[in-house]
Amino acid sequence: MKKKTWIIAAVAVCCAVGVGAGSSSYIWAAGLPAGLKVGGQDLGGLTREEADQKIEEYVNSIQNQTITLKVGEQAFETSSEELGFHWSNRDAVEETVAQLTEGNLLKRYMANMDLQQEGAEISIETAVDSEKVAAFVNEKCTDLSGAAKNATITRENGQFVVTPSEKGVTVDIDATVQAINEAVGDGLDGPLEVEAVVTESDPAITTEMLASIQDVLGTCTTDFSSSGSARVKNLQVGSSKINGKVLMPGETLSGYECMQPFTKANGYESAAAYENGQVVDSIGGGVCQIATTMYGMALEAELEITQRQNHSMTVAYVKPSMDAAIAGTYKDIKITNNYSTPIYIEAYTSGRKLTFTCYGQETRPENRKVEYISETLQRIDPGAPIEKVNNSLAPGTRRKVSSGHTGLRSRLWKVVTVDGVETERTLLHTDTYNASKAIYEVGPAAPETTPAPVETVPETPAPTEPQPVEGVNGGPGAALDSPADQTQTAPGPAATPSPETPASQTPAPQAPADSGPVAPGA
Repeated sequence: MKKKTWIIAAVAVCCAVGVGAGSSSYIWAAGLPAGLKVGGQDLGGLTREEADQKIEEYVNSIQNQTITLKVGEQAFETSSEELGFHWSNRDAVEETVAQLTEGNLLKRYMANMDLQQEGAEISIETAVDSEKVAAFVNEKCTDLSGAAKNATITRENGQFVVTPSEKGVTVDIDATVQAINEAVGDGLDGPLEVEAVVTESDPAITTEMLASIQDVLGTCTTDFSSSGSARVKNLQVGSSKINGKVLMPGETLSGYECMQPFTKANGYESAAAYENGQVVDSIGGGVCQIATTMYGMALEAELEITQRQNHSMTVAYVKPSMDAAIAGTYKDIKITNNYSTPIYIEAYTSGRKLTFTCYGQETRPENRKVEYISETLQRIDPGAPIEKVNNSLAPGTRRKVSSGHTGLRSRLWKVVTVDGVETERTLLHTDTYNASKAIYEVGPAAPETTPAPVETVPETPAPTEPQPVEGVNGGPGAALDSPADQTQTAPGPAATPSPETPASQTPAPQAPADSGPVAPGA
């Protein structure tokens, strides 16, 4: 329907002299003249208040019509009421009605004559609420089958497989509101179908973007051959949650956000980890090796390192200052893609080794090489081991609870050479690693024994040549130290000395050797 133009004339409604057949004067009632209609309904003889109510009733009668919004091949049905259908020219109608009941008498009289001869109909304009239309479109039309689809990439059998991107359509809300208003402008007598105004949209990640991922930008492998099965499981689970991540230019990846929560429900088990300078069991123990390996990859690829912290104590699988720890959001490894093209992160375990590789489009010159040098500045001796008595152990038993760690201060240098000539040497960071004493549990002291009485016997002449005594000078009873990390018992009393031997003595027990740092992952 096309909008109708109001053709309303003023009409005289008060007294006029000499008007009308066989009458010298008469007074018109204070109502609207005959011939005035709205929506096909006659308003003649009604007061302004009555006319306003009648118009309102008319609008309400057409308010709950069905409106179907078509977006391409799909149709979304709603009601005019839900879209905020309303009488939009109320003020203009009020002004027109006022002209018929108020103002100059002569003008009102002449307008009335025109109205009686030609008639007039007030066009009621209606519209929808743009905010309600926007809400409907956002709720119903965001997951259209015609929406843009990003390209995706996977790595299968050593090759990249790209699923192509697809263009989509986006509903232009402002233009669609205008189209609906044009359709309902003169009212709504029945169900209405409106074609939404759409614009073509491009995917955020296109096939061409991902096709650029071909080159190895950086890789790092660390060893976990000494790890137990629980720690191995944590490395497998944690790395799988990062494997396949794609970073568009400027995007940042958080190791913690990818791998958390560290719970059994999320696949992790309890394994060794650092906590307050000690090695303890923790759900997810070992994932710091994932952070460290990802950090090494990022260094080789020269990605932007947004966040990195070292461990509280040294680790065995990389050199000092080449590690990265994870402890909630306080300690995290975050890397940012500072390339102009996307990058792909591959992470996996194989043959007791953990590997991270960054793929993308190589733009660095072939004659430019990057090397990272770990420099130790200071070593801090952990001191003598700590012994804790455990009465449940047998007397003389000694058992290692925690290995000691030598403290360190170290720093990491980035060295760049071009055609073998050093062009850049940058200090990346300086780190401090705490020293910690080894801890042993020992059994209670052995009870003292009362020596047996000695019977006096006649002296026997000494043999011409001395005979070997057990446990002395390498005889068959010589005591051998057990390995430091195994349960051991204190050596027995020394054998009786020969006449040439000084007073009886027992060799002092030797401090056990440190087995080196545990490879944890707090």
